[in-house]
Amino acid sequence: MITYSQFEDAHPNNDRRLHSGPSGLDVSLTRPVCAFLGPLEVRTGGRTHTVGGNRQRTLLAALLVSPGRPLAAEQLYTELWGENPPPTFENSLQAHVYRLRRTLQQLAGPDGRAPELLTRSSGYVLELGDEETDAAAFRRLAGQARTCARHTPDQALHLLDEALALWRGAPFQDVTQGPMSQSVALALEEEQLCAVEDKLWLEIQLADPVHSISELKRMRTIHPWRERLTEMLMLALYRTGRQAEAVETYNSTRHRLASELGMEPSLKLRQRLQQILNQAPSLDAAVPA
Repeated sequence: MITYSQFEDAHPNNDRRLHSGPSGLDVSLTRPVCAFLGPLEVRTGGRTHTVGGNRQRTLLAALLVSPGRPLAAEQLYTELWGENPPPTFENSLQAHVYRLRRTLQQLAGPDGRAPELLTRSSGYVLELGDEETDAAAFRRLAGQARTCARHTPDQALHLLDEALALWRGAPFQDVTQGPMSQSVALALEEEQLCAVEDKLWLEIQLADPVHSISELKRMRTIHPWRERLTEMLMLALYRTGRQAEAVETYNSTRHRLASELGMEPSLKLRQRLQQILNQAPSLDAAVPA
């Protein structure tokens, strides 16, 4: 798990503000009402609150997987107790819902705003009003970055910085995860890694690639099978006049793939090697991701 940066409480109010990004476009700054990219938090009235009780955190985590959508009681049984629910699981669930609802009501700020746990005929639903979770904010910002990366890469880099700054640790870090929250956590970790790769790629294109080499080496050590990291490291080394190191990076990757997995590098990585060996002029310009 990559802890990209610590959350900075720079916006004391639980709101969303606009500021101008590098290309003059408005970018949304957000302080989500519920955060689980790290320890589970509820943020109301300008303050950050934790939720006590292991079952209450697990219940809140399950409801945060898809806020605004009802979850059937049967799904919550599995999240809370797995395959071995207690004999009184129906009453136990109702008791946990009651306690969590009361906790959320007590956390409401001076404006009375707080996540609302509602009972529906189809199950239970957590309503956030016009607020969002930090995971939703991360996905929104990362999506905006992908949209504008080709035409306004500086704006995309700014958006990725903001998206990755929302991460404080592993998703649902302090929660005993059920199947739903565990699945979402795994998906978010993959999305975070893709966003980090996108950010590193943009940094290579927009700034001196020498500043990205150490981070690329670190990331490649942690994730040796992600060939995009190897490709970016090769390109960054080549652009800083270290062609031999770029070739050695490829050779070490090829050797490890062959010896441990019995396979060759991808066609794209092999083509990048040929470009480096031929000192292709195109490598000195921005290369599409």
